[in-house]
Amino acid sequence: MNILCAAATLLLVGCKEPKTQHAQLTEDTLKVEFSLPKKLKEVSGITLSGDQKTIWAIEDQGNKNVVYGLDRQGALVTDVLVENAENNDWEDITKDSQGNIYLGDFGNNENSRQNLSILKLDLKDASQKNTKVIQTTKFHYEGQTEFPPKKSNWLYDCEAFVEMNGNFYLFTKNRSKGFDGTFLVFQVPNKEGDFEAKLIGKLKLTGKYSDAAITSATINSTKDKIVLLTHKNVHVLSGFTANDFSTAKIQKISMNHNSQKEAIVFDDDKTLLIADEKDKATGGNVYRFSF
Repeated sequence: MNILCAAATLLLVGCKEPKTQHAQLTEDTLKVEFSLPKKLKEVSGITLSGDQKTIWAIEDQGNKNVVYGLDRQGALVTDVLVENAENNDWEDITKDSQGNIYLGDFGNNENSRQNLSILKLDLKDASQKNTKVIQTTKFHYEGQTEFPPKKSNWLYDCEAFVEMNGNFYLFTKNRSKGFDGTFLVFQVPNKEGDFEAKLIGKLKLTGKYSDAAITSATINSTKDKIVLLTHKNVHVLSGFTANDFSTAKIQKISMNHNSQKEAIVFDDDKTLLIADEKDKATGGNVYRFSF
């Protein structure tokens, strides 16, 4: 009888232990890496240079057509002027496996824009003072026929994208009346031209706006996990294929921290760098998050 009780106790402990570890991880691993320079009050995207030494950062609508280069301690080392582009609403920045840098000029708060694009930059290192757009990928969304549609269907804003094997993947931000966490996934070829963005997934995140409105995205080196950022959580997507996200699995991980987080990038495959906007006495930081 004592042996059975001991076995049952061990079994119960074994069942509870993973939950305890998960709670400890989500509570303790969001750490301030550094504060952003004063110039970057409205950071909207970050990515890493090919050599991992420079953090490239951008701001959104109403700010300069500049990419800011920070060193790994957060010091501003260069302001790179994008000579032949206007910052209509730059909402995310990413790179491909060759280290090429792309800007997502697809912010669309009112769901009414018809000049959406992704810009490839001739941006190599932090010694540059200017750069140029060397490829423009224009696109419109499959399924959008009204600009704007009814407010119950405001699913065509975007602040998050990644590049994977010759395609861009866009994850929309739900601004619909009656927000329910639904978002769309679109695929656009990484080419010069004007394309219809192909709808390859309609998914849903749980929670309210701060839990489930997507503000940035990043992909790991093996390209089997994509992390979506919201103000309170990270959401890890897996089980997708190149042309179908409809059955992707989503793991929600709470950061136990609420701020206007707008930018995310993998530092390594177990660590994320996350940036939030400055708001009075809070925010304006880059955080390190292990998961």
